[in-house]
Amino acid sequence: MNAPEPIEIIKQHLIDPEICIRCNTCEETCPIDAITHDDRNYVVKADVCNGCMACIGPCPTGAIDNWRHVMKAEAYGTDEQFTWDELPAQNTTAAAVPEPPGDAAAALEADNDLVASDMVRGASVPPWSAAKPYVNLYTHKAPTTATVVGNYRLTDESVESDIHHIVLDFGAMPFPVLEGQSIGILPPGASADGKPHHARQYSIASPRDGERPRYNNVSLTVKRVTHDHGGDPTDGVCSNYLCDLKKGDTVTVIGPFGTTFLMPNHPNSHLLMICTGTGSAPMRAMTEYRRRRRLKGATGKLMLFFGARTKEELPYFGPLTNLPKDFIDTNLAFSRTAGVPKRYVQDAMRERAGDVAQLLKDDNAYVYVCGLKGMEDGVLQALQEIAGASGLDWEALWSRLKREGRLHLETY
Repeated sequence: MNAPEPIEIIKQHLIDPEICIRCNTCEETCPIDAITHDDRNYVVKADVCNGCMACIGPCPTGAIDNWRHVMKAEAYGTDEQFTWDELPAQNTTAAAVPEPPGDAAAALEADNDLVASDMVRGASVPPWSAAKPYVNLYTHKAPTTATVVGNYRLTDESVESDIHHIVLDFGAMPFPVLEGQSIGILPPGASADGKPHHARQYSIASPRDGERPRYNNVSLTVKRVTHDHGGDPTDGVCSNYLCDLKKGDTVTVIGPFGTTFLMPNHPNSHLLMICTGTGSAPMRAMTEYRRRRRLKGATGKLMLFFGARTKEELPYFGPLTNLPKDFIDTNLAFSRTAGVPKRYVQDAMRERAGDVAQLLKDDNAYVYVCGLKGMEDGVLQALQEIAGASGLDWEALWSRLKREGRLHLETY
């Protein structure tokens, strides 16, 4: 008599649509293209995902870290996931099936850890001394509101690049944040399918004690989007909404998000910050927090490489150049200055290779990279070259920086 076919149970990887802020980090991180999206949801292909975990750490909200035990033959397809407004409940029948034997489960977990560590280019853990962040205090279903108390253009009126510094006040509503975290803004209106717009994510540009010290407010650095990635004219739904806000307007907010791109708290830690454009937001937050603590014993070095097309398009150019030289070592790189060869942040890093190498050799140094995705390869290549020229084994150093929460990448 033939034995019945065994029922195969899988642990299916799913993304929570109620928490996901559609930042695309998971899809960009996935090494095997198991994640895709439409104009509504980000979803995981059950027949492609191998559980490598590479996408877990970089997700700022934790929406990616959801799993359901399901019969393999009844796994949720992408078409079904695209329709979800919330995750399905766990199937109790499937959940009751035991996990693989201990040795097999441990081996699978070990393999996944190896794959994840190989694929993730930056740290998936925070610095050891970072403060404990709060996340997801406010959600799509239960957001909070903030009042606009300032909206200032940061770039010169003569240039097309329109970048704003926007200050939001939460009044008596608790909204604790740390440098390196982000928030979600829910723009008014609906998409073409009649659904309310999803939140857009923006890095916080102010320190943990507020844009104005001891006030319950945060600031954002927002660029007005006028063209899509292909160069065709478009109006960014949320960026235009934010850039047009007036003092006294109210904004719907969710978050905060982010558990890894955080600054160290021990006073002798050094920060090597590399950014372009609006990627300056978390760097400004960290710099301002350290400036306020300068007289309270913070002794670590700050070194900044900041790139833009021209100085007129560089956010915070004036205030940045007024910071004391003995407080922050600022290196600016402009790629479109008339009559001058193109210069990018990685070029400026190579020019200061000796000083960058000294930081890479210091166990108290932390590296932060934020800006357009295109800068990531160039910056890592420059770090590799600088490390090699100074006698450091880059592969070993890179692995250690990630493991110790000392190399953080946030590109978009």
